[in-house]
Amino acid sequence: MEYENINDVTIEHYLEMIRLKTSVLLACSCAMGAISAGASKDRVELWYNFGEQTGLAFQIQDDLLDTFGDSEITGKKVGGDILSEKKTFIWLYTKAQGMMPENLSSCLESTEKVSLLKSAMIESGADIAARKKMMVYTENARTALSQLDLSSDHLKTFENLLSSVTERTS
Repeated sequence: MEYENINDVTIEHYLEMIRLKTSVLLACSCAMGAISAGASKDRVELWYNFGEQTGLAFQIQDDLLDTFGDSEITGKKVGGDILSEKKTFIWLYTKAQGMMPENLSSCLESTEKVSLLKSAMIESGADIAARKKMMVYTENARTALSQLDLSSDHLKTFENLLSSVTERTS
């Protein structure tokens, strides 16, 4: 939340923050399950990597849904991150492309602010860049899964979990 009041946050800062905020929680859960099952150190690391990469993909999808989702499906007010000026991937990408609207702080209506910034995000390609970044994390998670040599049923379960993260609408 401190990034909301700092202007020089980079995409790299943001990615590290979401890794520490969201991703390691899932990574630790995966690793703890592997440890509890008596897995080798190498397998525990693969499970940790799967969880970490899945968590990163999850958070980027969450940011996309907050800005571009359907509030009736997500249950959240669309544009909440924009209104609180959260430095999400798409916010920072838009800024890095020099596409941040100059008059953003002068918007009196919240709908005007959300609309203005959503348009800038789309124009800058931030939504596409976020989806591409999310897919990199998804592929990294799939690579970790493939190295675990799971039975086809177990592999399908975790691939479905991964798909549910990146294809979710709520």
